[in-house]
Order: sequence, then structure tokens, then C-alpha cells
Amino acid sequence: MNTTAEALRSFVVENFLFGADTPFTDQDSLLEQGIIDSTGVLELITFLESRYQIAIADEELVPENLDSIANLTRFVTAKCGTGNRPAAQPVTAT
Repeated sequence: MNTTAEALRSFVVENFLFGADTPFTDQDSLLEQGIIDSTGVLELITFLESRYQIAIADEELVPENLDSIANLTRFVTAKCGTGNRPAAQPVTAT
């Protein structure tokens, strides 16, 4: 099963590392490691809002939510209400 963390890691590797096998842990800071920059954060937000059909408020744009795969996973899980939803399946409105 493709988890949220796996989907987020895949997006980061494909879009910011261009598929390179650069090792980083889920706890590593994406900004401090130079994996993403401020423009990358905007791309990441667009991806999250599109993929998971969530709205991200300006006040939620903080490192505690967005600076690592682990933080992103917790943030998306909280916004979606579940951590076990297959990442390939976006949240749909009911």
C-alpha cells in the first residue's frame, strides 16, 4: 500500500531531486538540507492541496507543518483525518 509518507517522499524526490537517489530521512529538514527552497514550498503546497483536496491557510505555512516528510505526514494526516488512506486516493468531499 502506498502511504502518505511514501507519496510525499516520492513527490519530493521526483520534483526537487529530479529522481536522484539522495539519501535523507523523514526527519531531515527539507529546507536546511537544501532539498527545497521557498519556491519549492509553494510547489509543495499546490501538490498537497490538489492531491489531498485540502485548503492550507497562511497561518499553517510554518516549518512545524512543512519542513520534513514526518512533519508533512502529520500535517496531512491531521487535515485529512486519517493516516492510513492510500496516497493514490485523494480526499473527496462528501
